[in-house]
Amino acid sequence: MSKAFIAQTYLQTLPLQNLKDTIAKTESKIHLKGLVGSSLSIVISEIFKTAEKPFLVVFDDKEEAAYYLNDLEQLINTKDVLFYPGSYRRPYQIEETNNANVLLRAEVLNRINSRKKPCIIVTYPDALFEKVVTKKELEKNTLKISVGNELSIDFVNEVLFEYKFKRVDFVTEPGDFSVRGGIVDVFSFSHDEPYRIEFFGDEVDSIRTFDVETQLSTERIKKVSIIPNVANKLIAEQRESFLKYISNTTVVFTKNTPLLFSRIDDFYKKAEDAYNALSGDIKQATPEQLFCSSGVLKRQFLEYNLVEFGSTAIEADALIRFNTKPQPAFNKQFNLLIEDLNENHANGITNYIACVSEQQAKRFHDIFDDAEQTVHYKTIVLSLYQGFIDTENKIAVYTDHQIFDRYHKFHLKNGYAKKQAITLKELTNLEIGDYVTHIDHGIGKFGGLQKIDVEGKKQEAIKLVYGERDILYLSIHSLHKITKFNGKDGKPPTIYKLGSKAWKTLKQKTKSRVKEIAFNLIKLYAKRKLKKGFQYAPDSNMQHELEASFIYEDTPDQMTSTADIKADMESERPMDRLVCGDVGFGKTEVAIRAAFKAVDNGKQVAVLVPTTILAYQHSRTFAERLKEFPVTVDYVNRFRTAKEKRETLENLENGKVDIIIGTHQLANKNVKFKNLGLLIVDEEQKFGVAVKERLKTIKENLDVLLVCHSRKIKLL
Repeated sequence: MSKAFIAQTYLQTLPLQNLKDTIAKTESKIHLKGLVGSSLSIVISEIFKTAEKPFLVVFDDKEEAAYYLNDLEQLINTKDVLFYPGSYRRPYQIEETNNANVLLRAEVLNRINSRKKPCIIVTYPDALFEKVVTKKELEKNTLKISVGNELSIDFVNEVLFEYKFKRVDFVTEPGDFSVRGGIVDVFSFSHDEPYRIEFFGDEVDSIRTFDVETQLSTERIKKVSIIPNVANKLIAEQRESFLKYISNTTVVFTKNTPLLFSRIDDFYKKAEDAYNALSGDIKQATPEQLFCSSGVLKRQFLEYNLVEFGSTAIEADALIRFNTKPQPAFNKQFNLLIEDLNENHANGITNYIACVSEQQAKRFHDIFDDAEQTVHYKTIVLSLYQGFIDTENKIAVYTDHQIFDRYHKFHLKNGYAKKQAITLKELTNLEIGDYVTHIDHGIGKFGGLQKIDVEGKKQEAIKLVYGERDILYLSIHSLHKITKFNGKDGKPPTIYKLGSKAWKTLKQKTKSRVKEIAFNLIKLYAKRKLKKGFQYAPDSNMQHELEASFIYEDTPDQMTSTADIKADMESERPMDRLVCGDVGFGKTEVAIRAAFKAVDNGKQVAVLVPTTILAYQHSRTFAERLKEFPVTVDYVNRFRTAKEKRETLENLENGKVDIIIGTHQLANKNVKFKNLGLLIVDEEQKFGVAVKERLKTIKENLDVLLVCHSRKIKLL
């Protein structure tokens, strides 16, 4: 069943036709009544498809706006429905912007300025409260580049510096750019992926977007607009209300105008208080330059076609009524659901169940097939915010998450922030007292899930405990901001007081260190590319004997993996290979065969493992497997005495140890090899880049075999 069937129900209805006709008039004021849940989304989407006007839809808060945004994205498309958030982490904290939000705001401004076809902009009071850069100033601070342009890299470099872009080694976030030979990477604030601009002399040869994580190109494009941080306070005097920025043909939808203006009054007062609390040397722009008062916005709202779909405080030119009511609560009781669906059917109402996936739709079919009575319903794959019943149009649209009383999450575009976020599954596995890292506030202790009161509504939040008993309650929607803390050898981390500068300083130092490591890695891999590796001889009789002595029959994947690894080792290029396989797949046997081949050719092998216990277990496994062959296996870990470690390292340096197994201690500078040829890293995902690359830098032509767990084997 297609979502078009539901939309068509409204196409010929009298209220919708009246709404279309009234919107076509200039400066009309309309009050909509009787739209609940996602019926509002359907009505707005159907009007937009024929109105040929831009829409601005204002909801009460960010969460509600995000839910309706997701509805409209599915009913229309993601290109013509844009989200316009506030740029500050708090609307009145003018010193703390959010780059992800600034990027989304700039994308909206760029879309308006580009004069493309009309779009729907979804927003909320916090965002409208902020002034935006004027069109003239934005045009002045926009660099437009097209394929074929005559343009020098030096010119682009100078312009980006003028726009306050930061030149870095690797582009990772909005406002970054880098220059490498004839290539300029730049992360504009108008797009959620950075651009890679390739020059041929002084001509733009190609433009592509690329993925921040992989640095691989994703799409080839013809032209780009590079926009700086539109929230930059240095151009605060060149700002105006967003309602002055948008086209005067825009249709503005508001849910609760009195609440909107009340919130803006409150924000403005807090912004003034925050500004007055700042010391004189860091005051850059006044609240008047950065924010709008409610009085200004009230006058500007009345200049547009205004449609109110909640309580009204304006004198409307037209009142248009719909007749919908909320989806009933079933509390997972399917007998009540079946009874309700059949009652609707008896009253001539067509039932639709909106499901997030085909699998969920199948689940309903299976449940109802087991029922002892006929159930009248249709499923549709459409993830809606809230279900509704339209008694006038004889349609009921129920959502699966409300039926199952399941949490429904909204999704906001944030392409550049590709960090490892904690998942709901991981969250349920956390225990009270576990350490958690918050991207903005640093390391705290997990205090469990708690229900807190937010403006009269109960919401589930994550409790984090910081230094001096400071408490932070984190919305369930902000899971992407936290990860489980992973430290060295179980050592407890330092926990700071909320608001401390220590976390910000630590992040900056870490960022600098990461850049340094990344730079060194590029140099290392460039050298490895040019170097010749050691070319191992074909398998000897002892190699055949070793493999023949394996007590299990080789699986096809083991045979393929072993053959590919040997081919790498017998070539002139240094090996860089990753083997992934589930537990019990036989990865250790593959590694033992590679290690033996290296020893058989007069080379030493280092096996890096993540834990002390694993170092001991691997030493036993390797020694047992190779006991019939002239191979010396030893290990180092923190349980061995200083004397034992010293003797082992001396034997390693003298060439008396063929295979050494250990934890990150193998990366220490005092560990010396006589003739290291192969590095094997077990569970490589548990090691930092610096540890693995320290061993690689011992010899630039070192062969490397990485091993990790996965459901499927993947050979690189």
